Formats: sequence, structure tokens, C-alpha cells
Amino acid sequence: MSNVLCPDTTPLPPTGLIIKPGSVTVPSLLKQAGYVTGVVGKWHLGLGKTPTDYNGEVKPGPLEIGFDYAWLLPATGDRVPCVWLENHRVVNLDPADPIKLDYDVKRGEPRSFVMGIPRIGEQVGGKAAYWKDDEIADVIAGKGVDFIAKNKDKPFFLYLATHDIHVPRVPHARFRGTSQAGVRGDSVHSFDWTVGRVMEALAANGLTEKTLIIVTSDNGGSLDTNGPDTVNSGTKETNNGHLHNGPLRASKGSIYEGGSRVPFIVRWPGHVVAGESGALLSFVDMLATFAALTGQTLPADAAPDSFNLLPALCGSDKVGRESLVIHGHVNDFLALRQGRWKYISPRGESKNVSKIYKSDGAETAQLFDLTDDIGEKKDVAAAHPELVAKMAASLKKIREDGWSRPK
Repeated sequence: MSNVLCPDTTPLPPTGLIIKPGSVTVPSLLKQAGYVTGVVGKWHLGLGKTPTDYNGEVKPGPLEIGFDYAWLLPATGDRVPCVWLENHRVVNLDPADPIKLDYDVKRGEPRSFVMGIPRIGEQVGGKAAYWKDDEIADVIAGKGVDFIAKNKDKPFFLYLATHDIHVPRVPHARFRGTSQAGVRGDSVHSFDWTVGRVMEALAANGLTEKTLIIVTSDNGGSLDTNGPDTVNSGTKETNNGHLHNGPLRASKGSIYEGGSRVPFIVRWPGHVVAGESGALLSFVDMLATFAALTGQTLPADAAPDSFNLLPALCGSDKVGRESLVIHGHVNDFLALRQGRWKYISPRGESKNVSKIYKSDGAETAQLFDLTDDIGEKKDVAAAHPELVAKMAASLKKIREDGWSRPK
């Protein structure tokens, strides 16, 4: 059986690889079970050693944590270096034009522009290796399709991380003007096309009926004007009445549902019945779930917060997790979800709170009933003091234990 995932990945500052080689990961687990493993697309988990040197072998990286093949954007399109990386090497790098990076340069400063687009940091050198922003989706889709075709006769796992909706949004010309929501909407169309290419490749290789596909994201949507077309790239006005997070409150990075609640679409013919599930799950649960799927036992010291939710994926479990910890990554807020209830801890003391999210959260604890109030408009903490105290204690225990899954 093959497995394909198409999520985004988690942003973090430029750094060396943040996953320790030898750790139990989804690819290392599946590789142990006989799968060929590949990652194609946006990688923002660090590469090499800090500071990363892109002029020679860039390692450790995906190959050191369980992947057999990697074709990567080294981080995100809005930061340097603007080059492709295949396994341990920058593609088409001219040794006579080495890459030099300066991350003290802020996005929008004159030195931050690469190919006319403001990036985070400055890149000097590596011009022969530059990607073309409007071709990123085509390259990622093509490499994913190639991986499927090459490994069609073996069990394989493909982690395909698209870039389309991430800034800077530079969709190919064939997608420009195809939506009703400016460049951001056009980029969503580009993403849909990428998923379609993967589906077509599975069908062409006779794999549709035996492939588990998961399409999801790592965070809620956001509006951002970064890109060559700052007027149309992602403002409330150019979204033309289309809510980027539907009825959910706030956006990416927030402790509210708009920051963390995302689509999680599963297709597995013969195993998953079409329909909608209310089961509570987190993407971190995929490690324990895939262990169960492949008949493996996780080491006692691995996956501290991962639960086997295979029954939930297949529809026999309508509840999923009993609880889930949520983190607003731009500040010190933590929340606990239990069934219909969501408890948000009081404002933390972080000095790093982004101005964008300064109004996020509150000085006192909050409680929302998501069954009746998915938009988190009515704080009912005052009406349920005992529940607030109980959930606060549960969250405190999870933090102190540093572990939540059954051992």
C-alpha cells in the first residue's frame, strides 16, 4: 500500500536541522516497514548545521531522519536561499558563484529583493540555481509524479508539501485571474491543480484503489500582501467577500480556531467511507496511527503526544482524542480542547508577541462551547467556573508530565 500526504509545513527561523537524526519519525517508521520514502516541496525544519552552508553537502537533512529521497525548497519562498535542493546538494549551483546569506536583512529592505520579490534575508550568489517563483507548483507536482511512477511497484510514502498558498503568492500565468479572490484565490486553484496531478498519477499507475491519501495543512489561513503583486496578493478587499477562514475566529498563529483548525481530508478506498467526521485529532497523531497501520510498536520514549487514531480515520470511532493541547505559536498561549469545550489559558508573559496578534487571547482564562459557537464569539468561562478549574488543572498536568499518550 502506498501513502501520499499533501500538507504545508511548520515555519521557524533559519537554522540547522531541528530533528535529531535517529529520532522516530513517520518516514523512519515506514522505511522500517519496507516503504520507499520521499519528500518533495517546502521544507522548514532546518537543514545542515547552524549556520547552514549551502555550498557543499547540506546535511543532516531529510535523508538523515528516514527519507530515501528529497527535493526541497530549503525553507519558504519568502526567505533565502531561493534555490532547489536535491538530497544533499543545491541544484545547478555554480561553484564559482557561492551562496552567501545574511538573515539580519529584513523583508522589504532593498537588499532583501531576489528576482523582484522581497524575502526574509539577503542572498548573494547562487544565481544559476535560482528557482522561478511562478514555476514552483509545476516543479513540485512534477517531482511528486516522478516519485510515484518510479516506485509504483513498491510500497511507498510520499510527503508532498505544496507552496502555493504561502507567500509570496506567484501563481503561474495559467491560473492568474481564474478565481474571484485575487492572487490568493488563484493560488488556491494552483494547489487544487497540484492535488489533481497526484491523483492522476496514482490512477495512471493503477494505484488509486490501494493508496491512502491525506490532504491537510499545518495552520489556519492568513492574509498577507507579500509578493510582486502587493495590491492583489491577499488583502481583505481582494478576497472579494470570501472568508479565508470561514466562520473561524482569527488567523494563522492565533490561539483561536482560525489559527489551528484546518481541513483534514482522507481518501482510502475500501477503508474510509465518504462523509464528515467529528472526531478530534491532531497531525501529530499520524506517527502512532501509521505505526498501528503497519503493525509496529512505538518505542517507549517516542511520540509523547501521538495517539493511534486509525479507527477514527476509518470511521468506526466518532470521538477520536479525549483532549488536545493547542499552542498559539506567536505568544505564550496554550489551550485545551475536550469534546465540545475549549479552554484558553490567560495571556502569557512572552516579550516576543507579534503586533499582528497583540489582541489575541485575554488576561483571564476563556472558555468556549464550540458546538454552539465555532466562531468563539461568546466566552462562557464565568458561567462554568468548575469546568474552567478542571480543564486548567488538566492542562497543567500535561505540561508538567511532558507526555500525554498512553505508555
